[in-house]
Amino acid sequence: MPNADLPSRCDVLVVGAGPAGAACALWLARAGVDVVLVDQHDFPRDKTCGDGLIPDAHHALRRLGVYDEVMAAAHASGHVACIGPRGGRVDVPGRVAVLPRRVLDDIVCRAAVRAGARLHTPWRFEAPVVDGDTVVGARLKQGDVMRETRARWVVLATGAVSQALQAAHMCSRRAPSAIALRGYVKNDAMVGRITALEVVWHKSLSPGYGWIFPAPGGRFNIGVGVAQPRPARDGERAKPKDVNLRRVFDAFCEHYAPARELMRTGTLEGDLKGAPLRFSLAGARRSRPGLLVTGEAAGSTYAFTGEGIGKAFETGLLAAEALLAVPGGVPTGDHDAVRTVYEASLAALKPRFDLYDRANQINAHPWLADLVIWRARRSPRLLRKMSGVLEETSNPGTLLSLRGAFKLLFPGK
Repeated sequence: MPNADLPSRCDVLVVGAGPAGAACALWLARAGVDVVLVDQHDFPRDKTCGDGLIPDAHHALRRLGVYDEVMAAAHASGHVACIGPRGGRVDVPGRVAVLPRRVLDDIVCRAAVRAGARLHTPWRFEAPVVDGDTVVGARLKQGDVMRETRARWVVLATGAVSQALQAAHMCSRRAPSAIALRGYVKNDAMVGRITALEVVWHKSLSPGYGWIFPAPGGRFNIGVGVAQPRPARDGERAKPKDVNLRRVFDAFCEHYAPARELMRTGTLEGDLKGAPLRFSLAGARRSRPGLLVTGEAAGSTYAFTGEGIGKAFETGLLAAEALLAVPGGVPTGDHDAVRTVYEASLAALKPRFDLYDRANQINAHPWLADLVIWRARRSPRLLRKMSGVLEETSNPGTLLSLRGAFKLLFPGK
């Protein structure tokens, strides 16, 4: 699939072929823009992730024209199971599915190539090429070979690892917002017994949670995620929390019997793998002349849920739309106008991210999960609101925060 020779020029150079980068490249290529898409790995490639596709990802996949292909390969489910520290459970209705990122990202990347984007791998971003204050391309490395590609715009979609952001002088927080560990377990005996996407809270996992997501082919994505401290007051060098993720994973299996049985009777395929996450549209500058930052590099993952695939798609599309919306944005390059459109579109999303940031209190105070689950089992109205959190039609902060807990306990107050 990749083209052989890295071109020296293009209109838009998209760095990173995950959900944000591939969506951006696809949208631009469909509009007739000369797009080069690069990634540091050959495709298909693995990507450490929970692999869950919630409604915002479904919506984006429809816009991109790959929904049917993705769903034909995915394991679909009608519920997310929320399981509290005391074992209480409520099944929250929602349009959800699971597809390993190795498959999902390859489908979207191939669609971008079909639309006309030129894919080149494996090329790693080393640094921007600048003319004064303006980014006019990038230096890319493959083994010992260094190449320079000039572009009217560079879109940085390099994910949660901060090296590319630092090299582009766009990083305002080097430490991740959270860290996660996941593995794939083959266990045919558990097929049909775990059918919903299960999310589990317990004090031994705080400030985080564990999950088991049923994937295609008798496999299960099992993992844990733990939030990191907020950045220091200067916003620059937050010290990562010292977390032994393997111990957290072992605690999850000890506490939650289905996780223990899944690991005991199944076969772990490959190693447990860790990854950083970047939350809440924070931790990076979003643009500079000639360059846009999108996807998880821009912090497109939701706090509380840790879901980032749908918002990576969405922010990648917003970057493409900003480049297309401004007369002269591509190819002549009205940098100020493009940046204004893009920054405004992300600013419009930020209040929604802030609501999920408030709801993230449930991961630090798992007793909140017990309370919400207990009330939801008795209140169809509350259950509908929880479903609305998945659909992004309900405010998660009113349900899953300390203030929300007070209202659940004292509804008349």
